[in-house]
Amino acid sequence: MVSRLNPYLSFNGDARQAMEFYKEVFGGTLALNTYGDFGQPEAPNADKIMHGMLETPSGFTLMGADNPPGMESAPGQPFAVSLSGDDDAELTGYWEKLSEGGSVSVPLEKQMWGDVFGMCTDRFGVPWMVNISRPES
Repeated sequence: MVSRLNPYLSFNGDARQAMEFYKEVFGGTLALNTYGDFGQPEAPNADKIMHGMLETPSGFTLMGADNPPGMESAPGQPFAVSLSGDDDAELTGYWEKLSEGGSVSVPLEKQMWGDVFGMCTDRFGVPWMVNISRPES
């Protein structure tokens, strides 16, 4: 898989509606996964979107999710830039350079969905998400 760079939008509870709207605007294929899909079926936010991805016929990729409980969306920053793929060395290299001199909110490490993931804000205030896909074993 080639590494890709795309916007990742954050929502305060209306990610499903927003992502469905963007599908109406751009067309394409929309995949939505809830927090309940990832092992939290009884949680109050089980029906909220943990990860959504729209891939359009024009080649656009737009990702988005509802903020998890306790994580507020910063005014003016309802987005992050997402880097994803399966090239561990390439994406880890980007992570190291982007997080240097910035702040790390989620360390780059294996997550409950099986991939390696991290979130940081670079020294210029731009939020980044890095997801390294791991083959299922």
